[in-house]
Amino acid sequence: MSKNLLNRLESEVLILDGAMGTMFQLRGMKSGACPEELNLSDPGLVKEVHSEYVRAGVDIILANTFCGNRGKLGEYGLDKKVHEINFKGVKIAREAADGRCFVGGSIGPLGSFIEPHGDMTFDEAYDIYKEQISACVDGGADFLAFETFSDIMAIKAAIIAAGDVTDIPKFAMMTFQDDLRTVTGVEPESACVTLESLGADVVGVNCGLGPEGLLEIAKRMGKVSGKMLVFQPNAGLPQLKGNETFYPATPRNISEYAKRFVREGVNVFGGCCGTTPDHMKAIVREIKGLKPIKRRPPRVTLVSSTRKVVSIGGESLPVKIGERINPTGKKRLSAELKEGKTLLIRDEAVSQVKEGADILDINVGCPGIDEAEMMRRAVLTVQRVADIPIMIDSNNYKALEAGLKAANGKVIINSVSGEKKSLDAVLPLAKRYGAAILGLTLDERGIPGTGEDRYKIAERILKEAKGYGIHEDDLIIDCLTLTISAKQDQALETLKCIRMIKEKLGLSTVLGVSNISFGLPNRSLLNSAFLSMALGAGLDAAIINTSDTQVIRLCNASAVLINKDKRGERYIERHAIGVQELESEGIRELGGEEVNSSAPQLHNSCKDRLFQGILEGDKENILTLVEEVLKSGIKPMEISDNVLIPALTEVGDRFDKKRLFLPQMILSAETMEKAFTRIKKELKEENLSYAGKVVMATVEGDIHDIGKNIVITLIKNHGFEVIDLGKGISAVEIVQQALDLGADMVGLSALMTTTMLEMEKVVKGFEGIKKRPYIMIGGAVVTQGYADEIGADAYAKDAMEAVVKTKKMLKC
Repeated sequence: MSKNLLNRLESEVLILDGAMGTMFQLRGMKSGACPEELNLSDPGLVKEVHSEYVRAGVDIILANTFCGNRGKLGEYGLDKKVHEINFKGVKIAREAADGRCFVGGSIGPLGSFIEPHGDMTFDEAYDIYKEQISACVDGGADFLAFETFSDIMAIKAAIIAAGDVTDIPKFAMMTFQDDLRTVTGVEPESACVTLESLGADVVGVNCGLGPEGLLEIAKRMGKVSGKMLVFQPNAGLPQLKGNETFYPATPRNISEYAKRFVREGVNVFGGCCGTTPDHMKAIVREIKGLKPIKRRPPRVTLVSSTRKVVSIGGESLPVKIGERINPTGKKRLSAELKEGKTLLIRDEAVSQVKEGADILDINVGCPGIDEAEMMRRAVLTVQRVADIPIMIDSNNYKALEAGLKAANGKVIINSVSGEKKSLDAVLPLAKRYGAAILGLTLDERGIPGTGEDRYKIAERILKEAKGYGIHEDDLIIDCLTLTISAKQDQALETLKCIRMIKEKLGLSTVLGVSNISFGLPNRSLLNSAFLSMALGAGLDAAIINTSDTQVIRLCNASAVLINKDKRGERYIERHAIGVQELESEGIRELGGEEVNSSAPQLHNSCKDRLFQGILEGDKENILTLVEEVLKSGIKPMEISDNVLIPALTEVGDRFDKKRLFLPQMILSAETMEKAFTRIKKELKEENLSYAGKVVMATVEGDIHDIGKNIVITLIKNHGFEVIDLGKGISAVEIVQQALDLGADMVGLSALMTTTMLEMEKVVKGFEGIKKRPYIMIGGAVVTQGYADEIGADAYAKDAMEAVVKTKKMLKC
């Protein structure tokens, strides 16, 4: 059945079922109950819901296993029943399908962020998912459906775990907000490229939005991938009508959109929250039997960060890879790595992006350090401050894997050679973690002296890569730059090899340009001349010193001349923002700090560095920065008032403007908390005061508390005392605790329309009390209209708005 599913999708659009939770609630499931527990306590109900969808004519149903992982089940005391619940869930679905439908094991998020945005490690997430996936496979799932993920790291761990357990097909779906980004800021194109690279057979989106919102995402994903697409919109956004939840999109609405999704190349269409068998019947009538549209995106190498996709090769602009995160010849960086610090790495990442780098190479190879651990930390640091793809550079295979685990997008491995040892070690890593590979044209005998012999090594690397199932578009060949001061004739052999690679293999190409000029004066001139010749020969990407403005200008100008910068748009843009200013800056030669530079430094005082540390969420180095400021003689309270609080305010402003996203905001708040904890040690207890006392709780029947916890972190760091009552708290207890503690404000959270009704009970619980605390409500389903209706004092759509309104109400 598994192989037949993918074969069917090649020639037929298939229809997936609708919501399970909605159907359970219609049949009386209590708010806050565990839907997956029904697999054990009421299998007949679960089977009947599946059967309704089967009778509606769908081709695929998903087992009732969405929250069947150890972490989510643990909230109900069911963490010891992971295998039983998932195994039984798939078995029930198979019985209902009765051979008429494909059955998928539904795999959902963990409810926790993976580092650096949370405390969970990649390996911990991997183990949790492996356990659940194994149970679904044992139950007989035809495929696995990863649903409703907002964190790319979590779905990455899940897909890799699945690949280690089984070879059945994998559907990978993320969920997006109305700004067409996930809550962690992932763009549709980045999600698509990353999910495809990890080995998902079908990629797409579910939940979050109604069909009108998801249609634009389908268009954007279809432009970067030829993979089959799956989309499951909600029946609109939930509304409350009296005490009932109402989804506005009718079966006719959804079915009309279904045809539009098919026209965009979608292969699987179904429904999420609010959709019912009636919606599915309408969809079946509209699109059953339609043939999928074949999409053929251009052949290029694609790499990604969470919010940016970079295209290498084809008609793409030449790609600039920043080379300066490398300790070779750099005493300060080497010393910092030995001390376990990442401050210079952070600074170099930020400056290279500012200078125009498209990708950042990360090399931490330094004697006397744990390179694997330092690579992990370096990757996390760079990804916090630089929103572009990365290249992991090491000949230490443990360090490569550590970097690959930490990476939040599709990266490049630098590098693999034609040596058997290298091929056997690197190619499996590239396949497992979905990375592109930089292939060096050298082998056991060294670097060949002719372009023809280097080409033969490239052919061999390509053949070996294909043997591992790595697509040829994910191989970038480095024809190798040798120093002309030692071997002057080799520059032409390198250019010859580039031409052969492009003409005969059609692969993307890259060079480390700066090597050409080693040991010669005016290196920038030679680097620029060689880069120009290489681009003319077909070079697609260059590893360069991005502070060398002559090389940068040459790269931009050459792109116009080789007809890759259409209408000269990039060239004109660069000049419009002031190339003259760039020309006045100094050039940092290879070796870094040993050469004087007139380029402005990013942080010119310890206060600036501390401010930037909060802004960038540099939790790892923040105490070092605080100590620097304290040693400078600045008073502790001045540090708090003039550096820490303004930095967190700037974080809020950037969040509002969509320049920062939820994980970055959380990290900045946690970094701020760490900094302020150190500052408090220097303050006398009597000098400490709070701006007000706030009691926070998730209402009864609701076990979701991620949003509440984020609000707590931010409010605490703006000077308020916060008491967290927890989740699933009754209205009576919330009121009593708030009065006993003398709270100035009560914050209430609810994620479900069925539990938000509890908020009104809390408001009513304060009736008759003369000086009651202010009440603020929030959560995914809560609105300003509902706040007005129940008499709450404020509604906050997100954590930063909660801070603003708290300060306003408590007059801070």
